[in-house]
Amino acid sequence: MVRTTGSSGIRTLASVREAGVELIYTHGYEAMTLRMLASAVGVQPASLYKYFDTKQGLLFALLRDHLEALNTALAEALPDGGTAAHRLDAFVTFHVAYHMERKREVSLANFELRSLSDENKPAIVALRRAYEAPLIAILEDGVAEGAFVLADSHVTAFAMLSMLTGVCTWYDRHGPRQRDEIIAMHLAMARGMVGLAPGTDVG
Repeated sequence: MVRTTGSSGIRTLASVREAGVELIYTHGYEAMTLRMLASAVGVQPASLYKYFDTKQGLLFALLRDHLEALNTALAEALPDGGTAAHRLDAFVTFHVAYHMERKREVSLANFELRSLSDENKPAIVALRRAYEAPLIAILEDGVAEGAFVLADSHVTAFAMLSMLTGVCTWYDRHGPRQRDEIIAMHLAMARGMVGLAPGTDVG
């Protein structure tokens, strides 16, 4: 568990979290040591215990905070109304952009779930399910409207999320494709997965 401290401690805690994300992203949770973390932050290893109880506690806090921020940002990005196709476009645009901009945090949330303890994993899985729920609802609404053709909304949602999230593993802001081009390509692929023809007016 991460602990709270005074103003200088809050700044150090922010540095600990930032360094923790970078080190776990670069080396993996199992290989990252507290000595490495302390060195990156510029404190003694024993001082880290002012900010969290264990390395596991740090990982849990990083994943929890990322997923809570992700869910909050999604709620703000999705329109209140409109067709399912319009809402699907909003979801895909948000998801791809967010995952392009937060490559390290997203990688931790997706690849270090296995490193969570049995005690910590359920809370993180619940936050992941909360994020998946709006997409599943959009797909179900699209079927009900007669706009989407798919066999199973849950399977389609998981497959779509896997495809969209993959951008965090290869996106390079200095690469040949611009950000908007990449988002547009993912929109086309997501629409294709639900049976929307290219150029379909989503309302």
